[in-house]
Amino acid sequence: MLAIRLPEGIEERLDILAKATGRTKTFYAREAILEHLDDLEDIYLADKRYGAVRSGRVKSVSLKDVEKQYDMED
Repeated sequence: MLAIRLPEGIEERLDILAKATGRTKTFYAREAILEHLDDLEDIYLADKRYGAVRSGRVKSVSLKDVEKQYDMED
């Protein structure tokens, strides 16, 4: 279970939407989270990977090298 406090304006918008559609505010909150969770995870992973490359812990590979390795050169 998750409980969150939302700014008053967001809560009002959710309330209006829920009443207009006959769905619950929980339904729309869940939909919003599901819609954006993948993007947030991707951003976190990319930022973490970028930090690892910048610090030298991980070596980057050029697109040209990947294409060559997998025999995808033009």
